[in-house]
Amino acid sequence: MTAKAEPSAAVGAGGRDSRLGPLIITLFGLYARGEHNWLSVASLIRLMADLGVEAQAVRSAVSRLKRRGVLRSERHEGAAGYAVADSTLEVLAEGDIRIFERNRAAADDGWLVVVFSVPESERDKRHALRTALTRLGFGTAAPGVWVAPGILADETRRTLKRLGLTPYVDIFTGDHFAFGDLSAKVRAWWDLDELTALYADFLARYGPVRERAAAGGTAPREAFGMYLPMLTEWRRLPYRDPGLPLSLLPRDWDGERAGALFEELDGTLRAPAREHALSVIHTA
Repeated sequence: MTAKAEPSAAVGAGGRDSRLGPLIITLFGLYARGEHNWLSVASLIRLMADLGVEAQAVRSAVSRLKRRGVLRSERHEGAAGYAVADSTLEVLAEGDIRIFERNRAAADDGWLVVVFSVPESERDKRHALRTALTRLGFGTAAPGVWVAPGILADETRRTLKRLGLTPYVDIFTGDHFAFGDLSAKVRAWWDLDELTALYADFLARYGPVRERAAAGGTAPREAFGMYLPMLTEWRRLPYRDPGLPLSLLPRDWDGERAGALFEELDGTLRAPAREHALSVIHTA
């Protein structure tokens, strides 16, 4: 059976689907770091072909990633290939914790509050700060006041330092002392309806994949075709949901069921998917 990418990761018209870049980053994050941070062009093309992606679409997507400074060209023993840029390696290492450990705050972990002031002449820094805080999972409590669970303190400090944004920022930790219903405030600070829809989509899309995997006998190539798109979809969710305390979330929060589904698929598919990927990498 030929494994194909899930529809969300497949290439659209002209090979410029917005999910192709993240799919390639997932592949490098999983397999290049353990292979001296390098994949040959031949192995990348073959592995993406196993996901139903044509070579020209891969080359176009890689060119865009190179222009963004995510990947760089390198030759190893005369073979052309790509390595992950150092700054991207840092992001991937931080992402491993978010993606695979799924830390969730408790009510007594407190809150992290970020306030910033950026001169009008440096509006690009303001945009960079807002982008960074959004990607970390912060909610907006008021204009210029961003809030997140206290468990994100170290990651937030590292991220803002890595991006050179610390001169514009103050970070505070503490408790919500008063006033009002904190659960209602959380609903205002974060778009929980959007998060619920994202988790529901993940459950609908990958519940059937669990059924296929549970049937047993999943070949490595087929596991690879299931695992890469699934992980690519999941990667963004722990950043949209920063691990808010369950006591402040709606009952029967879909995030818990989606997380359990991810852990089950990860436990079932990761090893055979890696077996297939390394067999291609070492023979291409």
